[in-house]
Amino acid sequence: QAQLVESGGGLVQPGGSLRLACVASGFTSDYYAIGWFRQTPGKEREAVSCISSHDGSTYYADSVKGRFTISRDNAKNTVYLQMNGLKPTDAGVYYCALDRNIPKFIRAVVAGIPMPIGSWGQGTQVTVSS
Repeated sequence: QAQLVESGGGLVQPGGSLRLACVASGFTSDYYAIGWFRQTPGKEREAVSCISSHDGSTYYADSVKGRFTISRDNAKNTVYLQMNGLKPTDAGVYYCALDRNIPKFIRAVVAGIPMPIGSWGQGTQVTVSS
C-alpha cells in the first residue's frame, strides 16, 4: 500500500494560483497512475487529473483543463498540481491518489466515472474566496 502525503493547500483569491505537492512512498511498482481528486461538502469525490507512470501522459477533467497542470519529479517521488485561475468552484479538499490500474484512473478523470482507488492521502484544503 502506497503512502501519500499532500501539501500546498491554503486560501487564495479568485484568479489566484496554488501548487499542491504529493510525496509518494512505500510501493515498488513501475506501472501506476497517480493524481488528484477533490471533494466539496455534499458532493462526490471528483477526479481532477492524473499522470501515467507508463509514458508520462497527463489527463484532466473538463472543469480544470487549461488551468491546472499535473507534473512529476521522479527523483523526489513527488507529483505536483499547479492550479491557476482558481475559481470558488475549485474549493474543496484535494486528495492525492494512486492506483495500479491506469485505465481505470484515466476513466475516472476523463469520464467522471466514480471508481475505487487503491491509495489515498489525507487531503489538503483549498479555499478560494475574496
